[in-house]
Amino acid sequence: MTVCQLRTLLILSLMCVAAISDAAAKDNRNKNHHSRWEAAIHRFEEADRKTPQPRDGVLFVGSSSIRLWNLKKSFPRLEAINHGFGGSEIADTIHFVDRIVWPFTPRVVVFYAGDNDIAGGNSAEETAKDFKTFSTQIHEQLPDTQLIYIAIKPSIARWSLSKEMSKANAAIAEQCRLDDKRIFLNIWTPMLGDNGLPKPDLFLKDGLHLNAAGYELWTKLTAAELQKISFD
Repeated sequence: MTVCQLRTLLILSLMCVAAISDAAAKDNRNKNHHSRWEAAIHRFEEADRKTPQPRDGVLFVGSSSIRLWNLKKSFPRLEAINHGFGGSEIADTIHFVDRIVWPFTPRVVVFYAGDNDIAGGNSAEETAKDFKTFSTQIHEQLPDTQLIYIAIKPSIARWSLSKEMSKANAAIAEQCRLDDKRIFLNIWTPMLGDNGLPKPDLFLKDGLHLNAAGYELWTKLTAAELQKISFD
């Protein structure tokens, strides 16, 4: 074997080792990332043990926009479960789906996530792929369950990411269009003003989370979709 061949072999070996190391490091990061939500998931489980949550109903799951939603006030006639955990990404819900979704056999899952995914560096394609994984999980485990996906919202704080968020929304909307068990709820357009920018009066001072007016809009749009679904 020549010196050149030895050098090439050495380079390839180092590249292989680096790839394995990167994969292992990514796996560890993912495990650590999910583990930070363990306390929140445990609180859901404890709450259900103390006061069993309704089965075969409507389950809201996702990030802080779900967690901060006062469902009893917004949907007084609906026995809804709130399993939102702030800061979470789609992959986090996928990771904990057997603990926060399956036990409740929901007739409808209302899902909001993707906002933090894009803000965390995920591409529109990666975000849409994660949604596909989650929606496939839902319909393999609960084939009769309706999934309502609330579009990634346009916010003042994250407007610099709006193009990537719009791409993710478009890709997810297309997935929903091809499956009658998936509904894409477009809250993006109604949250924009005549100037094409997010309406300031829908947000808290942080420019990211919804205020009462923001939730009033979301409630109206979500209720319209829920009314189309039979609960007989």
